[in-house]
Amino acid sequence: MTTVDEVRRAPAGTRVALFATCANDVMFPQTPKAVVTLLERLGCEVVFPAGQTCCGQAFTNTGYFDEAVPVVRNYVRTFRDYDYIVGPSGSCVGSVRHQHEMLGRHAGDPGLAREAAAVAARTYDISEFVVDVLGMTDVGAYFPHKVTYHPTCHSMRVAQVGDKPMRLLQAVRGITVLPLVDDDRCCGFGGTFAMKNPDISTAMAGDKARHVADTGAEYLVAGDNLCLLNISGVLNRQSAGVKPIHLAEILASTEGERT
Repeated sequence: MTTVDEVRRAPAGTRVALFATCANDVMFPQTPKAVVTLLERLGCEVVFPAGQTCCGQAFTNTGYFDEAVPVVRNYVRTFRDYDYIVGPSGSCVGSVRHQHEMLGRHAGDPGLAREAAAVAARTYDISEFVVDVLGMTDVGAYFPHKVTYHPTCHSMRVAQVGDKPMRLLQAVRGITVLPLVDDDRCCGFGGTFAMKNPDISTAMAGDKARHVADTGAEYLVAGDNLCLLNISGVLNRQSAGVKPIHLAEILASTEGERT
């Protein structure tokens, strides 16, 4: 694997459209900003298409397919001209890749279905883009802290990012990555699942938070901020002292910055 310290970076002129996702844009703007910092350091030109909105997952997962179709049309219209679309959310990327074409077919619009599939094929989670497209695992990051990693359900089972986030984490200088018991278990968020089944969701989040606290980590890392929000809510109520942080924010950190 190429490292950032070597001469080769992204091909000159690699143009990336940032898919910030609505939750990150509104609640966690530091994460898409970190994606820009990271990709520019790796030699990419990053643009932010202003027409972007939601991926439509909340509609689709609760059966509101008709309401989700305009969102798909907007996603296609906004990102159709870009070869690479990169987002810091395995959940939203998974939604684009596994729901948008289906919604086009549901609308009875084969043209939309085809175009949605084509745009979805160019949509990447940040960990996939760095490892699979740029061919890097060492991105020059420095984060001298103990962390543990929660592989979110949709990033693993829908977007199927595999071990790429862990490979990127393990290449960060100064970091200590601690194993997490039952790391593949859901945190209980699941979007509207947490609202419709609050007691079950709370129990699941409690189990996850307990395992996180038991690691002795300073930070809990994940690739989806809403899952981090769910777990960290329990950790905060327990005064566990574990801080949530998105993978992209660690990868954007370099020596000399305050961490």
